[in-house]
Amino acid sequence: MAILKVLHFPDEKLRLKAAPVEKINPEIAKIAKNMLETMYAEGGIGLAATQVNIQKRIIVIDISENKNEPLIIINPKILKLEGKEESQEGCLSVPDYFDIVQRAKNIEFCYTTLKNETITKTIDGLLAICIQHEIDHLNGKLFIDYLSPLKRDRLKKKIHKQKIKERRSKNSELHNNESPNKIL
Repeated sequence: MAILKVLHFPDEKLRLKAAPVEKINPEIAKIAKNMLETMYAEGGIGLAATQVNIQKRIIVIDISENKNEPLIIINPKILKLEGKEESQEGCLSVPDYFDIVQRAKNIEFCYTTLKNETITKTIDGLLAICIQHEIDHLNGKLFIDYLSPLKRDRLKKKIHKQKIKERRSKNSELHNNESPNKIL
């Protein structure tokens, strides 16, 4: 298995729409297992393939307390949305940022398993929120798109400042690690 690189906002690749998986095969199973390993390593509860720069309609989720109930969802489709619910969301592609998002309280959706079975479920709670969040990723949408333009702009500025600070820190470390006696 391999840990994949998670793309971070504002990477434009996060805005790409995933293509349907045409055939369930060992390659798709390997992608899903690598995604699970990445999600667990990053401390997440859900991950869409587009977040690791794979443009296929694959989602992995595990909301269990012991992280031992993985759900691999291929080609998900939401069939029905009912009610409204607000909850705090975060995202592996927008690290260290959380905000309130309104989503449907209950959803009916269908998907394909790695065994090529079609499943239809009606769900609510955290799983319903995760499914909606991850399907948004497959459609090129992030949870921050639900926020006001002012909040999104503040987040962009915060991320920009953070990247500048990280670059300065790396440059400082490189400079401090250079030996003053080096001959170039």
